[in-house]
Amino acid sequence: MKVLGINALFHDPSAALVVDGVTVAALEEERISRRKHGHRPVPFAAWELPEAAAAWCLAQAGLEPGDLDAVTYSFDPALARPAGEMGLDDPWDHLRLTYARQAAGFLTTALPGLDPALVRHVPHHVSHAASGALASPHPDTDVLVLDGRGECASHLAGTYAGGRLTVHASQELPHSLGLVYEGLTEHLGFLRSSDEYKVMAMASYGTPRFLEEVRRRVHADGRGGFVAGDVDWSSLAKRLAPGEEWAEEHADLAASVQRCLELLLLDLARWLRGHTGGRRLALAGGVALNCVANSVLHEHSGYDTVWVQPAAGDAGTALGSALHVAAEAGDDVRPMPGAALGRGWSDAEIEAWLRAAQVPYERPDDVAEAVAACLADDGVVAWFQGRSEFGPRALGHRSLLAHPGHLRNLERLNDVKGREQFRPVAPMVLAERAPAIFSRGPLPSPYMLFVHDVAAEWRERIPAVVHVDGTARVQTVDPADEPLVARMLAAFERRSGLPVVINTSLNTAGRPMVDDPRDALECFGSAPVSMLAIGPFVVRRPRMVP
Repeated sequence: MKVLGINALFHDPSAALVVDGVTVAALEEERISRRKHGHRPVPFAAWELPEAAAAWCLAQAGLEPGDLDAVTYSFDPALARPAGEMGLDDPWDHLRLTYARQAAGFLTTALPGLDPALVRHVPHHVSHAASGALASPHPDTDVLVLDGRGECASHLAGTYAGGRLTVHASQELPHSLGLVYEGLTEHLGFLRSSDEYKVMAMASYGTPRFLEEVRRRVHADGRGGFVAGDVDWSSLAKRLAPGEEWAEEHADLAASVQRCLELLLLDLARWLRGHTGGRRLALAGGVALNCVANSVLHEHSGYDTVWVQPAAGDAGTALGSALHVAAEAGDDVRPMPGAALGRGWSDAEIEAWLRAAQVPYERPDDVAEAVAACLADDGVVAWFQGRSEFGPRALGHRSLLAHPGHLRNLERLNDVKGREQFRPVAPMVLAERAPAIFSRGPLPSPYMLFVHDVAAEWRERIPAVVHVDGTARVQTVDPADEPLVARMLAAFERRSGLPVVINTSLNTAGRPMVDDPRDALECFGSAPVSMLAIGPFVVRRPRMVP
């Protein structure tokens, strides 16, 4: 079957294409539209249709809309109830549901030639579950889904066997871990449904002194679900305006909610494992992007393996809904081949962009060696290679790279990106070298979705990638999967003696990750970056002469 998956309801509009059970392409609309998470200055942005992403996915496979066997939409309005009936305050709920009910009409307008009878609504949390389990290396697995909301629930606990899902528990709205964390995010002056990762970073600076108060309102129910009542955040810490300086009480509140989340996830995972006797767990939903909680599950849940899909948020439901329908139809669904499922350009196309931009460039014998030399000389490199990543993590295709041995490079990169100084940057390391440096979290860790303890003897050697609590969010690199990145890492170690390179996403604050060559050139032109490594070419920033 040829199945095009669509996510276009709450945020992160995206498209994914699955052909005969193989994931061929997946792309978030923001990478083309340049509107992060699909947000616009008006509320209707939440259900932006990923027209450009869908068209690109089809073009990548040489297909037309009329060639498709199904188009899946990762929300089923038949299961939804009005927000007011579920205890939610959502003034746009009616319009959202109307949009979902008319999805077939919108999609046939966006994809001329598509038969509207081919459009299938797949429940939101089933789409999440499939994106976690069916995309994983071990599709027969238990699965936990936790996010803000779906049609009428915020959680699913189930098991996949032979491509079929059995649901063991779910949690009805308004109880929602995702909405609790979103509410805290907004209370701390950040953008909800967008900046939750900032709260996770802030939590490392605090102590969970409000944990008891939060746990009284947010806790497991002993039946595979949970209670997540309203929390009066203002009674615990002052509300912050956007951009306002935070204080100790805010870090303590973040730490308390983070710890509460970890304990509740442990309760849910242990209940599921006790119910099924399973050995493997897959995670999906926006909560699964909380890499600190993921590591707690890995260490304490009792599961042998915990796997998280790299686009675990709503963008991933486009892929999950397509995989679900393909499996239902009897296709042999294969694990996703990696996160590099987005757009890419040939060397000739990249060179045409460089010529059009009229920038001086060169083609070194080996771009990996040229980049390693620049990094060893303490330069910052914008790295644009291959197809872009699906999901929020830069995994060696659209990255900013720097030397980890100089603590000042943490502040330097946060300045380059225009973001808060409490935010950490991540280490990239060859998979074979990782166990000597990082522990506690699972290794290998190719998708940067777990945190690891940094060995004491390495903390002073790579201080820029060590968070305030002594951890790091590691990305391991397998030379078989990423030969160019592996060569760059090896070349950097020869020059510096360090097997680790700083890796953070190639973007600036409030902007989506760079995706095409024009984005890369614009970012390089506006940010204090030493070199742009784009395909086999490099563009160097001239040194300032005093």
